[in-house]
Amino acid sequence: MSTPETQPYDIARLIISCPDQPGIVAAVSELIADMGGNIISLDQYSTGVEGGRFFQRTVFHLPGLAAAKPDVEQAVQTKLADRFSMDFSLTAADQPKRVAIFASKTDHCLLDLLWRHRRGEIPMDIAMVISNHADLAEDVRPFGIPYFHVPIVDGDKAAAEARHLELLRGNVDMIVLARYMQIISENFLEEVGAPVINIHHSFLPAFIGAGPYQKAKDRGVKLIGATAHYVTRDLDEGPIIEQDVIRVSHSDDVAQLTRFGADVERAVLSRAVKWHCEDRVIRNGSTTIVF
Repeated sequence: MSTPETQPYDIARLIISCPDQPGIVAAVSELIADMGGNIISLDQYSTGVEGGRFFQRTVFHLPGLAAAKPDVEQAVQTKLADRFSMDFSLTAADQPKRVAIFASKTDHCLLDLLWRHRRGEIPMDIAMVISNHADLAEDVRPFGIPYFHVPIVDGDKAAAEARHLELLRGNVDMIVLARYMQIISENFLEEVGAPVINIHHSFLPAFIGAGPYQKAKDRGVKLIGATAHYVTRDLDEGPIIEQDVIRVSHSDDVAQLTRFGADVERAVLSRAVKWHCEDRVIRNGSTTIVF
């Protein structure tokens, strides 16, 4: 069954965060009503009754949004942001995020995102796939999405990242690391100008390095899982967007554990990407609020 947000014409999403104080919800609602908008959904959260920080995601319908959007942004700035010391973003639901996917040789997360994109399950436009290997080029080709092979020659990661930045600058709104088996440098994160989402198995930090499923089998783990998070300068320590786990048994061999792990990884990553593309995730320091 379709909802107003799945029929996105003239639908706006207003994301705000500011010091918590009386009157924020009323002021936002009044401004939208004064502009002729109709609120479809509203989610809010405060980190504390006193001295907390307030977060809100408001979805509203406004006829002629494409033409009115600059005026709406100006009204939010002058009537809300200045008054409440507010950070905000205003997006149109009919303008999907432009996404670049990075991958290496493992295909399950990449192909899952491509398949969901083709089915219209995630509101995004995949601008390109970038890989340090050529292995997945033929798998991506049927989806009609450009595939760029950028190898790391003689260990020169800086040269590869320079090529990545050439491809990405001004062309994408977010980057997804779909089991891209390279560490992203701090310089790249500073230069790219777009958020980066990563997926990894939830054995970390217990089983770092090669062969984590063999190590997990050897230790007799009972749960395996996956974590999707934003990438920061601190390896695998960025704000978490989504996690999940599944129960496993002593009778499961390494191949079964690997298969179960792939299932949970692609489910977790697809949810995280979908939520980000729908402007449901707000970063708050080292954590996130997900509406």
